[in-house]
Amino acid sequence: MPDHSYRMDLMGHAELVDAAPVVAGSMTHFTLVYTAGKFGIDDLGGVRVAMRTHSDMTPLQTTDPEAPGYLTVEASNGAPIEYRFDYKRNIRPWGNCITVLCKGFLRPDDTLTFRIGDTRQGGPGVRMQTHCESAFQFRVTVDAFASVDYTPILEERQPTVAIVPGPAVVWKALLPTLRRPGEPFRLIVKAEDRWGNPSDQFAGTLNLTATPRIDGLPSSVTLERGQFSAIVNDLSLDTPGDYAVEVSDGDTLLATSNPLRIADSPVAHFWSDMHGQSGESIGTGTAREYFTFARDRSFVDITGHQANDFQVTDAFWDEINSLAAEFNVEGEFLCLPGYEWSGNTGLGGDHNIWYRSEGRPIYRSSRALISDESRPETDCHDVKDLFEALQGEDVIVVPHVGGRFADVSYAHDARLEPSVEVHSSWGTFDWIVEQSLENGHRIGIVAGSDGHKGRPGASYPGDAKFGSYGGLTCHLLPELSRDALFEAFRRRHHYATTGARLFLSTRLEFAAPARVFHRNPDFEPESFTHQPTAIMGDIVRTAEDTVRFEMEVSAPSPVERVDLFDGTTLTETIRPFTDADLGARLRIICKGQETRGRGRLVKWTGQARLTGAEASRIAAVNYYNPDKQPRLTAPDVIDWVTVTTGGFSAIDVWLSREDAGARIEIETNLGTLALPLSDIGLDLTVLECGGIDKSLSVQRLPVALAKKHVTVSREIAIPDTGERAIFARVAFEDGHVAWSSPIYVGKDKA
Repeated sequence: MPDHSYRMDLMGHAELVDAAPVVAGSMTHFTLVYTAGKFGIDDLGGVRVAMRTHSDMTPLQTTDPEAPGYLTVEASNGAPIEYRFDYKRNIRPWGNCITVLCKGFLRPDDTLTFRIGDTRQGGPGVRMQTHCESAFQFRVTVDAFASVDYTPILEERQPTVAIVPGPAVVWKALLPTLRRPGEPFRLIVKAEDRWGNPSDQFAGTLNLTATPRIDGLPSSVTLERGQFSAIVNDLSLDTPGDYAVEVSDGDTLLATSNPLRIADSPVAHFWSDMHGQSGESIGTGTAREYFTFARDRSFVDITGHQANDFQVTDAFWDEINSLAAEFNVEGEFLCLPGYEWSGNTGLGGDHNIWYRSEGRPIYRSSRALISDESRPETDCHDVKDLFEALQGEDVIVVPHVGGRFADVSYAHDARLEPSVEVHSSWGTFDWIVEQSLENGHRIGIVAGSDGHKGRPGASYPGDAKFGSYGGLTCHLLPELSRDALFEAFRRRHHYATTGARLFLSTRLEFAAPARVFHRNPDFEPESFTHQPTAIMGDIVRTAEDTVRFEMEVSAPSPVERVDLFDGTTLTETIRPFTDADLGARLRIICKGQETRGRGRLVKWTGQARLTGAEASRIAAVNYYNPDKQPRLTAPDVIDWVTVTTGGFSAIDVWLSREDAGARIEIETNLGTLALPLSDIGLDLTVLECGGIDKSLSVQRLPVALAKKHVTVSREIAIPDTGERAIFARVAFEDGHVAWSSPIYVGKDKA
């Protein structure tokens, strides 16, 4: 613990007057009473009551009793006090902090009463944090001696309250995305509340309909209150094709599953979120709850735990390893031991570390928040030192963009780092892929959540500085085992999404077998086989002048566009519609980030005004906060507020009237875009707003998009020198994006 620990038993106790469970995201209020202990509190001493940094409970304030988050504190003995609420003015992870300064002393058993969301003068209270937590803690620390050295009260005396899910609002049906004929699979039906928490508040029967028919699938499933999901196990199909399941309640369609591809294939698809944290570091809940959520709530196939190393004690590292071993069941659910090397940006920045087996050392970037010295010093303050220490370890390293960003130009080790992370709850960061490719790194592309809310695999941003839904990675594996995962990961056989589960395939086809390398040929030039096909992530050499690139995507949402890349060069944009298909539908897009590091979040306030035109309806894209949805305030006016952190938010506008000479003016706090509606077409009209890819844009779309299955076939010329890095980025109508890992292809000189 970073706090002082002197006589915690004599520092008093605290309790909530009403500790009944609270629904996530609901309006409430709390009365917390701190009772001074043996020492009392000396004149100019004080008390802190802190909540976790990443709680998105209403920020507290002390000036407006009729506004949300009003805070009052009273001393039972009438002693004068000062109090305030601050963000990030307390030791991590307890950054949301009430600080009370006692200007008179307190004797033992005197009390301080905290009214958090005081409603006595007409205020609405506070909106509770939007994610569930079994024991949300108001952490109390005491400066009994006026030394500004705060000591926690005993853990069992710390007041807590359970945060529980609300009613079912959104339904989801999950299937695997690729299985082979005769291979067993399962269907999962689950509900989420309005903030994305798995909900157990539904009781009733739901109808199931498969297209085409799936033998063995029941016509319905029944859930009882307290049940988070319905699982149909032991399904299988012999006939190749794409299958989907619809879930309905009477005549109402509640959900359509992702497509399941049945095909003869050397691999199947397995989905992961390997990147998140629990409450032992900066996240929420316990590590056990974290792993349980990944397995039993989000239903990913693979997970890992990435606590910031400077908060990982030796005891917690042992616990991570023990839990990974316990939860890992080959063939059912993979759980990897690991951590996040969290070095300062100037020394390399954030890197994820995953080991194949338990019992390996943790090489920390620092011990900033731990005083653990029970084992020999193994700190690696610079990522270059880390790479050196990891030589010979059976380990995978992936740089990513978190609070700190990984500087892939500063250091890279191709033997350890097969991929980079393009997307997480922090945002979308195509620039880290571009920077890696510019440096000549042969990297795959992955995504994860970096979730801090205890929801790996289904990580919603809530109402805080996270601006995106957490990402997922699809791994192409012959079987679900650690050995298969590590082999495929090192060969970059995976693709990334912003959280959608979908089928994506890219490959190169050769007239004659080409050399496909098992490892980076810079280090293992003789490790290859001759193959007629190369898949995503492969490094390949061919004697041919041209080869065939094939891409196929099948998704739950229609495809908006496919971008084909050769390294950092966008070679072609393919849309499954043409100018002739465009209709009375506009898409207004806010996009980008301020900077690569902290402070990247862009706050947008906007209004679109139509002249000579009216809108019949609008739809939000990537607006994950249900309390901050765009509004059609009049037939010709749309208002919105949103945040972007590298990705985008969009508003689709369907026009009911569009006169000749009609115009639109889109005014935001970052710039204004005004033009005739007749000038808006297939390509984006863009107003650059600075920052990194920060822009306001508008385009026209067909009234409805329909193509959920798209194929692309192109001839690719192979240069005599150098290497091409061929990959696809696919954007979908619902705002999700997918990236294939590049195929690295060059001329064979052997």
